[in-house]
Amino acid sequence: MTVKYTDKFASRGGFGSFWKLLLRWRGSVYKMVWQDMLAYLLLYYFINLIYRFALPESDQRTFERLVMHIARFRTFIPLSLVLGFYVSLVVSRWWGVYNSIPWPDKAAIIVATHLPGQSPEVRQVRRDILRYINLTIALTFRMVSPVVARKLSSLHHFVSSGYLTEEEKAILDTLDGECKLHKTWVPVLWACERAEQARKDGVLSDFGQRAIMAEVLALRGSCGSLMGWNDYNVPLVYTQVVTLAVYFFFFFSLIGEQFLDPEQGYEDHKVDLYFPFFAFLQLFFYVSWLKVAEALLNPFGSDDHDFEFVPMLTRHMEMTNLLSEQALSHNPKKAPMAYLDIEPAKMNFVDDVSSTGEPEDQIPLAI
Repeated sequence: MTVKYTDKFASRGGFGSFWKLLLRWRGSVYKMVWQDMLAYLLLYYFINLIYRFALPESDQRTFERLVMHIARFRTFIPLSLVLGFYVSLVVSRWWGVYNSIPWPDKAAIIVATHLPGQSPEVRQVRRDILRYINLTIALTFRMVSPVVARKLSSLHHFVSSGYLTEEEKAILDTLDGECKLHKTWVPVLWACERAEQARKDGVLSDFGQRAIMAEVLALRGSCGSLMGWNDYNVPLVYTQVVTLAVYFFFFFSLIGEQFLDPEQGYEDHKVDLYFPFFAFLQLFFYVSWLKVAEALLNPFGSDDHDFEFVPMLTRHMEMTNLLSEQALSHNPKKAPMAYLDIEPAKMNFVDDVSSTGEPEDQIPLAI
């Protein structure tokens, strides 16, 4: 589920304004990396205790030479470069997925504009076209999102949810037996045929029919793009290279960042600390970087950073009903002619709000 926070912090400024944001747990980087960092510390101290208390002195000298050798060469892995390109690619893909999500709002406005009125025939055409649009979106979401697939696991659930009639379900079942390809575009065809029939019946103008069909096909394109993002992932070899690079660095840090006996006089090992502060921070940022990419790599699941497709379906149904039915039956009347002679005045906004949330000394806006 997407974690929202900008509404609470976007308008704040000054020193420490984002401290509260850094302490959030849900959707945080700490929630993603704490297990890896705990494993690192446990393994680090396990090796450290063996070095200090279990190894004989000769083996300690050998271990110390190994530590210095690894510390010298482990930074040769261009981890920042590899991770930077990978995260940039994954974030671009995540943004592409978001831009491909279909929204039926524009289609609902176009349908309501070209099919006005409250006659049963016109209302039926409006409802059918928008229902087919929502059905196409729901079928698309079911193909890409396991969460939606569990909610709408069969066509019976589409019937009970108001997307399909029993007759339409029977048609899809028949087509499913004849062809194993997905049937997502069948409702698109139904919507276009419904608009064409309305044009022939004189309910819909030629221009309105073209506008509706253009928007329906544009939504089909968005659904196709969304399925394409789901079918074609970041190349597996790239993901493997980045993951192996981070965890090899993780492994070498367990040895290369060990604090050695300062009495041996090794360069860069003259201080003996009990906690690897800088190694821990370095690894924390690298692992966090990788976890960010892993979280955004597949935004179709149910993690904190994934898109909420089930609430989106509910919202689409409610919005299309609002725009095509409820709002149409409550159109405002035309303004009186007297209002045409009124010059627009400077708008006065309320500056103070009381503790109850009610504005104080509210001044009405000029029309």
